Amino acid sequence: VQLQASGGGSVQPGGSLRLSCAASGRTSGGFIMGWFRQPLGKEREFLAVISWSGAYTRYADSVEGRFTISRDNTRNTGYLQLNSLKPEDTAVYYCAAAPRGRWSQSQNDYDYWGLGTQVTVSS
Repeated sequence: VQLQASGGGSVQPGGSLRLSCAASGRTSGGFIMGWFRQPLGKEREFLAVISWSGAYTRYADSVEGRFTISRDNTRNTGYLQLNSLKPEDTAVYYCAAAPRGRWSQSQNDYDYWGLGTQVTVSS
């Protein structure tokens, strides 16, 4: 599975962005999709995960209520809607995929990673 994240950019505090993650390759077996981020000089952290069907989601406490994960399997694309952005949300954002039976918040459990997309929140 190959992943390509896009949609990052620069926004003011309180603004919104929608990140996309396009999947290609061997996607027919199904996979869960997770989003992570890595602020400059810090560890990469879990943000959200969504099941193959989209029926199940889970969020990190730091983003619950502000970020929304979704997916459209007809387009082989996942999304992360970022609302009410804060300066501390500035980071490189990554999407990742793991086999559909591996429900996890740990980056170590994800086999496939896209290149990151930069999100900068600044006034």
